[in-house]
Parts: sequence; C-alpha cells; structure tokens
Amino acid sequence: MKRTIEVTVSPRGEILIDAVGFKGADCEKATRFLEEALGVVGSKQKKPEYHQRSSVRTQQKLGS
Repeated sequence: MKRTIEVTVSPRGEILIDAVGFKGADCEKATRFLEEALGVVGSKQKKPEYHQRSSVRTQQKLGS
C-alpha cells in the first residue's frame, strides 16, 4: 500500500491529519513536522495499524 499523509481542514478551521499506509510509530514520525508547524494538537487517535509492526529487514555478515 502506498503511504500518504492526508490533511483535511474543516469549515471551522479544525485540521485532521491522517497517515495512510503507515504501521507502528512510523505514522507519528511522518506527521511530526506538520504537528510542529501547525501548533497545538487537540487529540490523537491511533488506528489499528499503529499496533502492527513495520517490517524492517536487517542483514548481518559474520567473519570473512
């Protein structure tokens, strides 16, 4: 799934930031710059994807 950040501004000026396609804490890392730029955060809701692990592969070579 393609990762995107959706920003919605309501007629009353409320802003909703939705990180789509992210897993785990990656969504918070991806949206942090927007939260810092926009100021006070009213509330956060964690979607089920937040509790999934993001897949990271690590390789290690032993000896030569």
